[in-house]
Amino acid sequence: MDSGASSARRSRSGSPDLIASNAGTALPYATRSALHLKGLVPSGVEDFSAQESRALEQLHAKSTNLEKYIFLSWLRTTNIHLFYRLVLHNLKEIAPVIYTPTVGQACQEYSHIYPFLAPPNAVDGLYIPLTEVDNIDEIIENYRESIAEGDEPEITVITDGSRILGLGDLGMNGMGIPVGKLQLYVAAAGLNPDRCLPIVLDFGTDNPKYLEDPLYLGIRQKRPTDEAFYAAANRVVAALHTAFPSMFIQFEDFSTDHAFGLLDHWRERALCFNDDIQGTGCVILGGFISAVEQAGIPPRDQRILFVGAGSAGVGVAKQLVDYFVIEHRIPEEQAKAMFWFVDSRGMITANRGDKLAQHKVYFARHDNGDTQCASIDEALEYVKPTALIGLSTIYKAFNERILTRMNELNTDARPIIFPLSNPMTKAECTFEEAMRCTNNRVLFA
Repeated sequence: MDSGASSARRSRSGSPDLIASNAGTALPYATRSALHLKGLVPSGVEDFSAQESRALEQLHAKSTNLEKYIFLSWLRTTNIHLFYRLVLHNLKEIAPVIYTPTVGQACQEYSHIYPFLAPPNAVDGLYIPLTEVDNIDEIIENYRESIAEGDEPEITVITDGSRILGLGDLGMNGMGIPVGKLQLYVAAAGLNPDRCLPIVLDFGTDNPKYLEDPLYLGIRQKRPTDEAFYAAANRVVAALHTAFPSMFIQFEDFSTDHAFGLLDHWRERALCFNDDIQGTGCVILGGFISAVEQAGIPPRDQRILFVGAGSAGVGVAKQLVDYFVIEHRIPEEQAKAMFWFVDSRGMITANRGDKLAQHKVYFARHDNGDTQCASIDEALEYVKPTALIGLSTIYKAFNERILTRMNELNTDARPIIFPLSNPMTKAECTFEEAMRCTNNRVLFA
């Protein structure tokens, strides 16, 4: 085991130099002597607040959010205690840097900035290439050797980088998402950072930008067939579950079909969930419940139009169906009939003429007769929705005409408009636009 790699990881976990590595300039003089550091560090001894002030000063000196991201990543991998003190005391400022929207740019540039995010050979997660899946047990053992005893992971966020935020296929560069998501969990939920494991399945990419990038650090091949993908992904998850049977597995930013496929396969076999299908739905459900209560019409009279029918959109809608069934005792078929979907080919109907992806079949309309809507505008006139929810990743999809028409269609109720695509460069509209076009009547999230 490389001693530098061991030190880089173990200094976060419980090795003899834990105090020195995480106390830094706050290490008392007597302790410095005991650890044979006398003369090897500056003589000044300061408190943690002074360290935070210096770190914040350096953060503010960075001219772009990407530079701030790189600085914070280096700080996290060299002095994890100072990093989380800084995050917790400045969460509103730092959260958008370590996660959205900055993490989107960081992922796009990940191969270019990777060497500057941590010291050489520091272990900060698992990169599992498709070409090494047969060696997954060895990879897991390598990871075990890099962590302190008792620090086995209790949660992993795992992605294959195939559908990162609204940015598409970023390949191995998608690692920024598991890393960032787990940082938020530590800061917001108090998880032990030494027991969080980010993982990227480096199964190739269909994005020519990265295949042709000489600095790209992932494997340079197209993504595998579905059969090969599931064989490899299930092999990895099975090995992880065997090695760490109590570890919570969060599937993150997989392509839509694979997101549903993995969840369906593992939800009864391991402690897991899919953040895009279930996590996004939970958060949106909370906002939607509040909106329904304030809309001014009975819940069963809601007509909900989704723009975007990927894993997030369908996952959210299914949770909203459950809400209507459980809370308002609306029969499932009747609750399902309150939802319409528009994807890239128009309104989703059973007789549209194309083969629907399996996850779209549940919400396909059977009551449209010969009516087909090719656009959001046409669907708006046909459905006359009381709620418009965007998970399309199409910037400004809810333009002024659509927002104004939503207001006109809901004169007796407050229109519900949720443009939920991220990052902001993919959002269907802004709060300001929705307010202006609805005379400040919109219920917005």
